[in-house]
Amino acid sequence: MDPAQEEQRNPYGMDESCTNCPGLVEPRTQVVHGYGDASAEFLFVGERPSSGADESGIPFYGGDGDEAFQEVLRALGFAHQEPGEEPDLENVYLTNLTRCRDPERRPTDEEIYTCEPFLNAEIRMINPEILVPVGDRALVELAEEYTTTPASEIDLATDHATEIRGRGFELVPMIHPAEASEAETETFLEAFSVLLGRDYRQTKGRRGR
Repeated sequence: MDPAQEEQRNPYGMDESCTNCPGLVEPRTQVVHGYGDASAEFLFVGERPSSGADESGIPFYGGDGDEAFQEVLRALGFAHQEPGEEPDLENVYLTNLTRCRDPERRPTDEEIYTCEPFLNAEIRMINPEILVPVGDRALVELAEEYTTTPASEIDLATDHATEIRGRGFELVPMIHPAEASEAETETFLEAFSVLLGRDYRQTKGRRGR
């Protein structure tokens, strides 16, 4: 494995043998912590590891639906690998509300709550400018935690690719590319290209890689 890619795996050394959620220990293949550039301005958060991520150990990577997501990262200049190669990410970090996957069901509220310290630790240490909730569950959870907008006023289809002002962050919700129409994916790419034009590195005093 390339040293730069190895560095992106679980850079904070989080527990790889967590047993806090008994219902997820048996069905999971492995614990899937965050992956990417630890100095990123952009942090994408999904609901749970995909089936591919459960096998690869990398969020949003390894399955058929994940390739559409990786294509978006490449189009935005965040990923620099060829299709099928392990991601080499710059200025973006990928993670999920939960670290483990049950292939038969979505995570419970309790499981999301149990995993919350992992996510909060990643958000605090990375301190991104933009949080990108991928999917409706991530949008609701992040909006409740980081904005003053009631969850009842937030809708993924309506708020996709729009900016929601938050407490310390801006949220830009995203319909997963594997579930989005071509028009929805293009709208997200266009909106995010505008965000990339802002000089976040200068305002936060970060050095480019």
